Amino acid sequence: MERTRRRSAVTLLVCALAAAGCGGSDDQAARLRVEVLDSTPHDPRAFTQGLEIDGDVRYESTGRAGASWVARFDRRTGAELARVNLPGPLFGEGITVAGSTLWQITWKDGVAIARDPVTLAERARVPYEGEGWGLCTREDRVVMSDGTDTLTFRDPVTFAETGTVTLRDRRGAHLNELDCAPDGSVWANDYPTDRILRVDPDSGEVLGVVDATGLLPATAKAGADVLNGIAHVPGTDRFLITGKYWPTMFEVRFVAE
Repeated sequence: MERTRRRSAVTLLVCALAAAGCGGSDDQAARLRVEVLDSTPHDPRAFTQGLEIDGDVRYESTGRAGASWVARFDRRTGAELARVNLPGPLFGEGITVAGSTLWQITWKDGVAIARDPVTLAERARVPYEGEGWGLCTREDRVVMSDGTDTLTFRDPVTFAETGTVTLRDRRGAHLNELDCAPDGSVWANDYPTDRILRVDPDSGEVLGVVDATGLLPATAKAGADVLNGIAHVPGTDRFLITGKYWPTMFEVRFVAE
């Protein structure tokens, strides 16, 4: 809850005063809604920070200092295949599979952890500057968010920074969990809202805005936190989405309003 409590009030105030920056009008972006196709139980104790599918495996990472973990699941059965806890005081954030490495970043600890994607064993640590929020892999580069409206590109092997792009629209958005879709676009949770942005990572243009308001029923919101977690389902037009402390994971399509 740490990040939510510190940032939510400030962000909502800024959005109220400057709607154009935090999700105001953007006439070029497609307006999308969530079509729910299926749902499965999700661990309501998981402060979800990263979600990714690689083949038949689903990876998930969670946050909170001293209580962060990363796990590997069978995508079809939900069976847990491996889990590793981060040593305190590390605060876990996003994850992504890049070749033969699973990268995991941390919030304010300034360190990326390279892991074996099967055992999740730690191989190495790489320092970086600034905060770490979300990760995904697009072709030959890793895409990283830091809670601002800028995406940073990194080498998939060394994690060295190779460039950045800032949103042309919706400046002031807080890009969080990321998914690199097969069409080259990046889908990003816009913290702490119920919006998901579809971004062109080459130009910074916002191509679409998903309104996921009401996805989690009011009867299930007790103890739940913000929407966070998005992963494309390979070979389909579907995505898995969930949130921090959400009791449900949804399989959805994003369709025109």
